[in-house]
Amino acid sequence: MPTFDSNREKLAALDAQVVDISVDSILSHEAWQKKEIGMVKLPLCSDFYPHGEVTQKFGVLREGPPVPGICERAAFIVDKNGKIAFAKTYPLDQLPNIAELLEALKKLQ
Repeated sequence: MPTFDSNREKLAALDAQVVDISVDSILSHEAWQKKEIGMVKLPLCSDFYPHGEVTQKFGVLREGPPVPGICERAAFIVDKNGKIAFAKTYPLDQLPNIAELLEALKKLQ
């Protein structure tokens, strides 16, 4: 998230808004920022209740092992018509590639 937060201006120049969503609670998001990543200005959304409703609709809620009930790390770009123009799932220990996402956004211009 800090990478996306530090690239807010580049993203805004491409008419993009980053929104983070996970199945973690709002309190968990706050603790994560305070204890691990620092405070960010990007919206951190909670898909906590009903658990995973949004992430399930996007196909990134884990149903089985090794850790059911958490969401995959993924990036989606939704175009102005509400259609998914880019989607990629990443290993949990890998952050989405900001350069790749910026390039995908440029192609939508």
